[in-house]
Amino acid sequence: MFAAVAAILAWSGRDLNLSLAELMKGLPWIGDFILRMFPPNWGFLDRLVQPVMETIQLAIWGTLFAVLLALPLCFVAARNLTPSLLMFHAARQVFNLARGINELIFALIFVAAVGLGPFAGVLALTVHGAGMLGKFFAEAIEEVDPGPVEALRATGASPLQVIVFAVLPQALPAWIAATLYRLEVNLRAATILGMVGAGGIGFELYSSLKLFQ
Repeated sequence: MFAAVAAILAWSGRDLNLSLAELMKGLPWIGDFILRMFPPNWGFLDRLVQPVMETIQLAIWGTLFAVLLALPLCFVAARNLTPSLLMFHAARQVFNLARGINELIFALIFVAAVGLGPFAGVLALTVHGAGMLGKFFAEAIEEVDPGPVEALRATGASPLQVIVFAVLPQALPAWIAATLYRLEVNLRAATILGMVGAGGIGFELYSSLKLFQ
């Protein structure tokens, strides 16, 4: 097995032209690029404030809507709460599809649908984020201690009461951690979405790259 893994790594590395020598040769250029960043050109600051704020807003709203979209389905996508196996697999496939398509692809789709601007970026982050958060939320539900859940069911509690009093107190910390992580991911992703016209600072970065600045 290790020989097979080594062979795959060697094959993929060869086709990708991975070369430590080329990296070492390029180090002076990297150093020159970094040195040219200093001192900063504060003349660009006025142009960047609004795009930076827009990028942060994209990340916040994309995360919020992703949470709202993931919450209803995550209970169906958890094995210990799902009403049926068919609904479980359907919900998991929805999450897999949303998570498996890159935010840039979603951004291109939504730019074509709603036009250029931050709204397309929010929609792209929402759909992709819902796929990721839905998976995390469902897995957190599956990992809760079954004792309180079974105890409440034995007393005749409704499914909603089981969720509120047995599942949420245990799953909520993991949900919060996943949401904060997704916000961090969205901050990075929102920077790139502007390159395809979906708002944020990405457009300014793309313009500078085109002008070799």
